[in-house]
Amino acid sequence: MAWCLRMAWGKKKSGRKEPTFGFSAALSDLRLTADDRVPGGGDDRPKKTPKQAPKRESNSGGGDKPRKSRTSSKARSSGAFGKSIKRLVYWGAVLGLWAAIAIAGVVIYVGAHLPPIQSLEIPKRPPTIQIVGMDGTVLATRGEQAGANVSLKDLPPYLPKAFIAIEDRRFYSHYGVDPIGIARAAATNLMHRGVSQGGSTLTQQLAKNLFLTQERTMARKLQEVELAFWLERKHSKAEILELYLNRVYFGSGAYGVEAAAQKYFGKPAKNVTVAEAAMLAGLVKSPSRLAPNRNPEGAEARAKVVLAAMQDAEFITAAQAKGATGVPQYNVKPVGAGTVNYVADWIGEVLDDLVGQVDESIIVETTIDPKLQSVAEAAIIDELAAKSVKFNVTQGALVALTPDGSVRAMVGGRNYSESQFNRAVTAKRQPGSSFKPFVYLTAIEAGLTPETIRTDAPIDIKGWKPENYTHEYFGSVTLTQALSMSLNTVAVRLGLEVGPASVVRTAHRLGIASKLEANASIALGTSEVSMIELVGAYAPFANGGLGVSPHVVNRIRTVEGKKTLYTRPVETASQVIDARAVAAMNTMMQQTILSGSAKKAELPGWQAAGKTGTSQDFRDAWFIGYTSQLVTGVWLGNDDNSPTKKATGGGLPVEIWSRFMKTAHQGLQPQPVPGLAPSNSFSTNPIGQALSQLLPGSNAPSPSAPPERGYVPSAPVYNGTRAQPNDAPTQANYPAQQRQRPQQNVRPEAASGLDGWLTERLFGR
Repeated sequence: MAWCLRMAWGKKKSGRKEPTFGFSAALSDLRLTADDRVPGGGDDRPKKTPKQAPKRESNSGGGDKPRKSRTSSKARSSGAFGKSIKRLVYWGAVLGLWAAIAIAGVVIYVGAHLPPIQSLEIPKRPPTIQIVGMDGTVLATRGEQAGANVSLKDLPPYLPKAFIAIEDRRFYSHYGVDPIGIARAAATNLMHRGVSQGGSTLTQQLAKNLFLTQERTMARKLQEVELAFWLERKHSKAEILELYLNRVYFGSGAYGVEAAAQKYFGKPAKNVTVAEAAMLAGLVKSPSRLAPNRNPEGAEARAKVVLAAMQDAEFITAAQAKGATGVPQYNVKPVGAGTVNYVADWIGEVLDDLVGQVDESIIVETTIDPKLQSVAEAAIIDELAAKSVKFNVTQGALVALTPDGSVRAMVGGRNYSESQFNRAVTAKRQPGSSFKPFVYLTAIEAGLTPETIRTDAPIDIKGWKPENYTHEYFGSVTLTQALSMSLNTVAVRLGLEVGPASVVRTAHRLGIASKLEANASIALGTSEVSMIELVGAYAPFANGGLGVSPHVVNRIRTVEGKKTLYTRPVETASQVIDARAVAAMNTMMQQTILSGSAKKAELPGWQAAGKTGTSQDFRDAWFIGYTSQLVTGVWLGNDDNSPTKKATGGGLPVEIWSRFMKTAHQGLQPQPVPGLAPSNSFSTNPIGQALSQLLPGSNAPSPSAPPERGYVPSAPVYNGTRAQPNDAPTQANYPAQQRQRPQQNVRPEAASGLDGWLTERLFGR
C-alpha cells in the first residue's frame, strides 16, 4: 500500500498519468477545496488555488453540484432574514422593557408629589362670606361666589349634555382619560399649527379644579391623569358629572352652574333654557373672556358653537338648535359705583378679630340699612357730579350711625370701581372747626355756660396769629355766638384757657382714637382724625352723653344657620358727658343749624344740631350733624390734599347732609335732641320759642313753667348785618386787612320788619 502511494506521488510530480481504477470521480469529490478549509486551523497562510477547468456533468453518484449551490444561497438569505427578525424582536423587547421602567418611574415620581391616594378626599368649597343688611338683603359677597350644590336629577337634561357635547363627547366611554380624544386634539392642533383644541376629559378638568393649580406644565398634566383615574375608580359617572357642574368656574366670581345661572340670568339653574345652557357650557373655555356681562357678543358666538355640537351629538333636534340660536336673554346687574363694597372691605378687616380664620361659608348680619345706603350713595355721587368741577372737589365720604353706634350707611368714596381706598375709615384728615365742640365741651365742664362772654379779637401766640374767615372781629360774644359763627380766635382762647391737654383728653374720652397734639392749634382741628371716629365722637351729644363704639356687625353664622360664630355682646355704655354739659352743647350746636354756619341744614319738624369744619387752605370740608335718630358726617376733599376752590363745610357738605337726612327721617315721629325742650314746628329756635310765648293762644309752655331737667336756655342769637355766619379755615395767617369792632358786649343792630320787632321785644331796642 505504501508502495502504491509513493508511486502515485511520483507519477503526479512527473506528470505521468496514473490509473484510476474506475472510481476517480468519486474520490475527486472527497477532496477538500479552499472554500472548505476552516480558518485558523492548520496552516492559516493564504494559498494559491490552482485554476481548474470546468467539470463535465456526470450522471454518476454525488448529485448535481450547481443545483446544490443555488439551494445553499436561498438558505443563506432565509437565515439572514430570520436573524433580522430575531434582532428586531430582541431590541424591541429591550426598548419596551426600558420604556416600561421609565413610565413606572415617572408614575412613581408624579405619585410621590401627590397626597396619598387613600387620604384624598373631595375638598370643601372655599369659604364664601355673604354680607347682608339689617333686613336680610344681600349687600355683597366676598370670597368665591358659589351657589348651592344642585343634584343632577334636578337639572334639565340638556344642561349637562351641553357640557358633554362641547367638552367631552366620549365621557361615558372612557375611564378618565380619552386616547382617541387626545389623538384627535393633537391632529387638530398640528393642522392649525397651534393649540386650538384640548384633549382633557371632564374627569381631568374636575381633577385639576379640585386638587391642582392652573399652571401649564407636564408634571401637572401627569398628576391630572393619575387623579382622573382615581376619580373614575372612586366615583360613578353621574357623581363625577355632578361634581363638575357644581365646581367649574364660570367667570365673574361664579363657581358652579347655580351661581352662574343666578349671576347671568337671574334664575336658578333648574330653570335655564336650551340657549342659556349652551351659553353656560361655552363659558368653560375662557370664563373671563366670554362672560356675557363683559362680552355678550363673544358669549353668543360661543353658545352657537355649543348648540351645533349638541345637535351633532343628537342631544337636541335641529328645530331646538334653530330656536335657540337667537340672542339669549340674560339679566345681569349693572356695574355701578358699588359703594357698599367699602362696607364689605371694612367688615373683612374686622372679621379676623371677631371669629378668627374663616374656613367655612358664613353669613355676616350687619347694621346697614340698604335703603339708606342707596340714598347716601346717590347723595354723594349726584352732588359731586353737579358741583365737583366748580369747587375742584374730586372725592367725598359719608357715615351715618344711630346714637348707639350702629352704622346705617357708609360711603367711602365716589366710585368703588375706580378707587377702593376707604376715606370713611382709613383716611385721616384735619377736621378743622368740626373739632371745636371738644374745646367748648371742655370749657363747659370747667364751669362756663353758653352765655359766658369771651372776646373775639386778634391774638398772637408766639408769632402764630389765627384769624377769622372774614377777617372781622366782633368783640365780646357769648360762647353760643362764637361756636355758631365758628370764630377762630374765641376757640383758641378757650383752648388755652382750659389747656390743650384737657381738650385732648376730652376728645379721647368721647371716642377719638387718633393721636392728637396738645398745642394751641388743637382748638382749630389741626390734628388728623378718621371720619368714623369723628362721627362716633359726636354720638354722645345725640344719646344723652353715653360713649359708643361705631360698629357694623351684629351676628355671624354659618350658611345653614346651624352655628352662630359671633353675636355682638350687649354693652353697658358708660356716661362720658353729664346731662348738664350735653344740654349746653346741644343748645349751642343747635344754633349752628338755625342761624350759624350750617343754616342750609335745617331739618323741618326735627330738632338738629351739628358743626361745620374747613381745614387750612380749604383742603377739607366737613359737616357733622345729628338728630335724636341719626348722627351723620360728610367730608369732601381731594386725595392728594390739594386745596379746593373755597369749598367750606357750610356749603356742599351741608347740602349732601340735608338731602340724606330728609329722606332718612321720612315717616319717623320727631323726637327732641337730648337736653333740648320739646318744640313744635313754630318753636324750633329760641326766637321762635320767645315769639310763641308772646303770641296769644300759643300752646308753648308758659314763661313761668320750669324747663326740662338739664335744659339750659341758649343765649340770644347775634343777628347783626355784619356778623355773617362763617366757617373759618384754620390757617395761621390771612391777609393783613383787619377790621376790629369795639370790644364790648355787642347787641344786634336794628333790623326792619319782623326781625326788628323781635329784636325790640327780646333785647329792649
